[in-house]
Amino acid sequence: MFEGLKETLDRFKDDVEEQAESVEGDAEADTDVDRSEHEQADASAPDQAAPEETETGGENDTDREVSVGFGKRAKAFATGGVIIQPEHLDEPLETLELSLLSSDVEMGVAEEILSGLRENLEGTVRAQVQSTDMVLESALKEALLDVISVGQFDFDEHVAEADKPLVMVFTGVNGVGKTTTIAKLARYFERQGHSSVLANGDTYRAGANEQLREHAEALDTKLITHEQGGDPTAVIYDAVEYARAHDIDVVLGDTAGRLHTSNDLMAQLEKIDRVVDPDMTLFVDEAVAGQDAVQRASEFDDAAEINGTILTKADADPQGGAAISIAHVTGKPILFLGVGQEYDDLERFDPEAITDHLLEVDSEHR
Repeated sequence: MFEGLKETLDRFKDDVEEQAESVEGDAEADTDVDRSEHEQADASAPDQAAPEETETGGENDTDREVSVGFGKRAKAFATGGVIIQPEHLDEPLETLELSLLSSDVEMGVAEEILSGLRENLEGTVRAQVQSTDMVLESALKEALLDVISVGQFDFDEHVAEADKPLVMVFTGVNGVGKTTTIAKLARYFERQGHSSVLANGDTYRAGANEQLREHAEALDTKLITHEQGGDPTAVIYDAVEYARAHDIDVVLGDTAGRLHTSNDLMAQLEKIDRVVDPDMTLFVDEAVAGQDAVQRASEFDDAAEINGTILTKADADPQGGAAISIAHVTGKPILFLGVGQEYDDLERFDPEAITDHLLEVDSEHR
């Protein structure tokens, strides 16, 4: 996962390095001129205070030029450094934006990343002890973390400290892997030392009971079901009552796949919220759905507020745009990634680890 994004970021770093380092010779010559002019000014006006260094910014090419004072330019020259100017970033950022969009990153998220990069890079002095790559990686990491860390919290600590039973309800469109994800979470909680009970609130889909029952038997976990066509709220309510009576830690409630425009199904979620009052409503979708998943997450959050997202089939997604975008668009964190078909193939979403992976130097690309 994320290989497409990783290649995109590697290309951006190369583009900026090429732009910035190509002007080092010019920077040295300009600094010599500045030094001469500065010395002449000192000789002709010894009692006048040295002018303050300024940096200005605006919209047109003249206004947007970063005006760097003599002291900063001299420091850059003395340390063998280079100052990253706006013109070094314009073309690479434009290319990066197009590449991010083609990697399924939502447009507003791409713009946020670009804005963060420009803010962090313009006027930066790259010292001799640094490489331009080091400066770029630091700026990229900060910009990426700003968009993918939205809403993150310590999930394991939250579960451990919550009043029991902790009730979790899962929603999303048909066929994205909600039921399998619930089974994976039951295994995840077992490894964390928490007991769980499964509840099949998907009472309309033929075979839903059988599918979840197979998982429950394989996991040796209790399943609460009603007859097909029954009230989903009643199923999840019974599961909560069972958990209370048997000292079960977590209730995992499946619901029917739905679109945000399915009024009857959305009304079911509202009833579940009203009667059961779940602690968490989690949206499940496929990472490979890309921007469709981003749009659906936003629409579901508007229709029935979610607390977080789980992305399935992350191992089959070469781009990673949905994972980069969903948290920022919804304001709710991505909590887990499904990375295979086995019960143990569920990974916590770790923004720091993902960002570090994205910024690893690709030796073949270099």
